[in-house]
Amino acid sequence: MKYVIGVDLGTSAVKTVLVDPQGKVAFEHSEAYPLSRPQPNWSEQNPEDWVKGTIASLKRLMEVSGAEPSQIDGISFSGQMHGLVLVDGEGQALRPAILWNDTRTTAQCRKIEQALGGKLIDIARNRALEGFTLPKILWVQENEPEVLAKAEVFLLPKDYVRYHLTGDYAMDYSDAAGTLLLDVGAKQWSAEIAEAFNLPLSICPRLVESFDQTGTLLPEIAAASGLLPTTRVYAGGADNACGALGAGILGEGRTMCSIGTSGVVLSYESNKDLNLEGKVHFFNHSEKDAFYIMGVTLAAGHSLTWFKETFAADKSFDELLQGVNEIPAGSSGLLFTPYISGERTPHPDANIRGSFIGMDSGHTLSHFTRAVLEGITFSLRESIEIVRESGKAITEVVAIGGGAKNEAWLQMQADIFGASIIKLESEQGPAMGAAMLAAYGAGWFGSLGECAEAFIRPAEVYTPNAEQAALYDGIFALYQDVYTQTRELNGKLASYRK
Repeated sequence: MKYVIGVDLGTSAVKTVLVDPQGKVAFEHSEAYPLSRPQPNWSEQNPEDWVKGTIASLKRLMEVSGAEPSQIDGISFSGQMHGLVLVDGEGQALRPAILWNDTRTTAQCRKIEQALGGKLIDIARNRALEGFTLPKILWVQENEPEVLAKAEVFLLPKDYVRYHLTGDYAMDYSDAAGTLLLDVGAKQWSAEIAEAFNLPLSICPRLVESFDQTGTLLPEIAAASGLLPTTRVYAGGADNACGALGAGILGEGRTMCSIGTSGVVLSYESNKDLNLEGKVHFFNHSEKDAFYIMGVTLAAGHSLTWFKETFAADKSFDELLQGVNEIPAGSSGLLFTPYISGERTPHPDANIRGSFIGMDSGHTLSHFTRAVLEGITFSLRESIEIVRESGKAITEVVAIGGGAKNEAWLQMQADIFGASIIKLESEQGPAMGAAMLAAYGAGWFGSLGECAEAFIRPAEVYTPNAEQAALYDGIFALYQDVYTQTRELNGKLASYRK
């Protein structure tokens, strides 16, 4: 039996999966690592923790599975997007990585807008947002110039790990699209953007396709992980691009909703000239010469985790969600907005914060829990509506992530989105997408589409309840009004946050 390994480098842990030619996950393992928030709005990690965690997870995966090293046809990666890793000439990180959910760079975003104006959307196809990589580079340029002066190259999280496994610098197009330095349509680094901020193009690594081979394992890494030095390593892709692969989003009209720490609505796009003026993200797909449009809720699953840890720490998630189905749609007039970390789509606003509106003495923990689920789903519907406004008919959505694990939430998504929700038989999300890139790169299939047909199987379909859907349409209109009603107030409160 032959296998491939998918490595998913997330925000809280690295996950490895061992996948056979039928798309079955034979074994999986994960290794957690810490997240640092040294100051308000900062979010950092030690890149060495990713490397150590990945090697440990690969070693454990091989030990538990009993697979022979010679059976591994390849390894590929999925990685958290946007995170800045600056490395020196020896390939060592010069400072902690600044992550996707770090929002210290508002001033740098305004600087980018002022310098480039409409050219930014024309070239990078995305607005300047705090989470993206270029604002982070400019923050270091302004606040730690000595660090930037020592930087040989910048990498994204998975690329740093892959470099330490293979000794090869590279970045794939799907992840590069989230830096604001890539000419997304032309698939090349933008000299115009780099020159506007006195950045040498040499700081940008070489660009590759997600399924391109980028070396083999270094001997010492092979020994530490229980693999062979001849094991082929493929570039991999951004977590959302890999999540799209793992959900079979490989053709026009295919749409995915992924609810993890953040929440994503993603739809396949073949037109490289589509310009939605930055209302949603426009990125290169892991499939060659394909793209996707995407809306993001910054604190989707994170909102539910925060709520549980703050108000129901003694309960498991299953216990917390147990009573949700007994609460009527609309949570008896209680509304939640998931802006607890600021927001991305459709409101790129680092200052906005969440709200519970409509609380009364009759509301119980179950009311609040359902309101949190509904608020997260309303936020994701805002992205769905933008995609629909681009001319796409969204009638089916593949659900992955934490939002695909609870039946009540799946039905809620169907009712709020007004679309059928498809749950997959084996939902591995980005890790499966990474494994698919390795399988395709290794020659198992003639295309990623063929790989998806072999690997991905629907399990259940949740269809909208017409009565519930109509009720949610009305509540959604109220939800959309909360941002405008609370924006000024939250702006004033920002100065009091410590």
